[in-house]
Amino acid sequence: DVQLVESGGGSVQAGGSLRLSCAVSGYYSRYCMGWFRQAPGQEREGLAVLWIGGATTTYADSVKGRFIITRDKGKDLVYLQMNGLQPEDTGMYYCALRRSQYCSPEPHDYPDWGQGTQVTVS
Repeated sequence: DVQLVESGGGSVQAGGSLRLSCAVSGYYSRYCMGWFRQAPGQEREGLAVLWIGGATTTYADSVKGRFIITRDKGKDLVYLQMNGLQPEDTGMYYCALRRSQYCSPEPHDYPDWGQGTQVTVS
C-alpha cells in the first residue's frame, strides 16, 4: 500500500520560509505528486504538482514564484519549499499521489493522501 508522510510544518512569521517534506513508500513506479492546502472553512486547493517521470511542475497562481516543488529521488522524498509566507498561507498542507502521467491540480483526482502537516503564518 502507498504511504505518504508529511513533515516540516510549523509556525512562522510573515515573510518567512518553511520546507515541507513528503516521504513516499509502497509505490515504485512513476507518478504525480501534488501538494495541497486546506485553510479553515475552505475547500482543499492544489498548490503544486510534480510529474516524477520528467520533473514537470505546475503551480497555482497564488504560490507561483514563492513555492517550489522538488524531489529527492534517492530518498523517495518530495519537498515543498515555501518562501515569502503570508498569513493567508495558513492551513493544513497535504501531499497526495496519483498513478498517472497527467498531473491534475484537482484534489479529487488523487486517491492517496498523507495525514497533513499544519502551517501557521502570523
